[in-house]
Amino acid sequence: MIDFSPTDEQRLLVDNVRRFVRTEILPLEADLDPDAGELDPTDHQRLVAVAERMGLRNWEAPAEVGGPGLDVVTQALLAIEMSQHRAGLYAPCYGVFGSPGLVQLAEGTEQQQQRYLYPTLRGELTAFFGLSEPSGGSDPAGAIRTTATRDGDDWVLTGTKLWISDADRADYGLVLARTGAGRRDITAFLVDTDSPGFTVRRIVHTLRTTHPATELELDGVRVPDRNRVGEVGGGFALAADRLVRGRIPYSAGCLGVAIVAHEMAVEYAKIRETFGKRLSEQQGIQWMLVDNEIDLRTSRLLILAAARRADLGEDIRADAAIAKLVCSEAAGRVVDRAIQIHGGLGVSKDLPLERWYRELRIRRIGEGPSEVQRLIVARHLLGGSGRRDDRRS
Repeated sequence: MIDFSPTDEQRLLVDNVRRFVRTEILPLEADLDPDAGELDPTDHQRLVAVAERMGLRNWEAPAEVGGPGLDVVTQALLAIEMSQHRAGLYAPCYGVFGSPGLVQLAEGTEQQQQRYLYPTLRGELTAFFGLSEPSGGSDPAGAIRTTATRDGDDWVLTGTKLWISDADRADYGLVLARTGAGRRDITAFLVDTDSPGFTVRRIVHTLRTTHPATELELDGVRVPDRNRVGEVGGGFALAADRLVRGRIPYSAGCLGVAIVAHEMAVEYAKIRETFGKRLSEQQGIQWMLVDNEIDLRTSRLLILAAARRADLGEDIRADAAIAKLVCSEAAGRVVDRAIQIHGGLGVSKDLPLERWYRELRIRRIGEGPSEVQRLIVARHLLGGSGRRDDRRS
């Protein structure tokens, strides 16, 4: 039996982040627009300084590039806490702890790290990840049509990217482009957004109010070979590693808002009366709360199990897929039930439930839709890698 009890150090970090959210984020958020995704710059800078004193600035970065070097289990525990506020799904703590950015550049060249990674970690640059295309984002090996053609010491990139978050205000991005005829002949490039031929169009109207999606046009954008990340044809592995590992904090964020929604539902059920009884005395309401609790406990265990295996260096493709699938769908159910329990109040902007409801619907698509996660797990089971000890551990 695996013991998922936090260590003393993990408990201390979790308590500190939980206190930070409750004493710093929630009071500021009370005065913000219900759909806000940013803090006042003065408040943001003040809280960045607090995060630095806590030793958690750039909390997902490895120690070798100046980050705290937290293991994946600890990162998951902190991600659960950081998301527990109105904007927490897509702007956890409004970015004061830093964003993951492109921390995979920790494996890039020294020149790439000096030019891009370290300024990003210092908050001087912002980045985007350019994977999805109009032809589809769930099959990066087959759907990428953007091409990169070698021309002397440069590469010339031509194509379109779609549903790219934050590219309209980014300084650079990691763009995946096809460099050969094979299905996986994909290479990663660092592209400056001020490059000639690079244009961005914001997609304004979506369910999500923060981090607007964009469409990118690359019309003969020249990129020096020194901005190629990894080997030619190695971009697919880079993208796959980012997507797989990213599904753990992604799942944790879903769980975080679901925890708060459930707590709100429990408290409201204790005080709201209908037909002469409190809601908490109605069996139908009790069962909804029980189903919430089951969804939360299941999600937490799946997240921590995937994180633990990641820390052990094991293949977590199926584990991360299951966590992302279950947590994104379970969180949607929890928030839906919480809204139902709150009645009309649940769909008002006085409470964060309606925002979470909208944004959680996106989580079943973003970072790979539920159907793709099921496909990943099916391949794991049917392709000879579905070991029995995976299900016993």
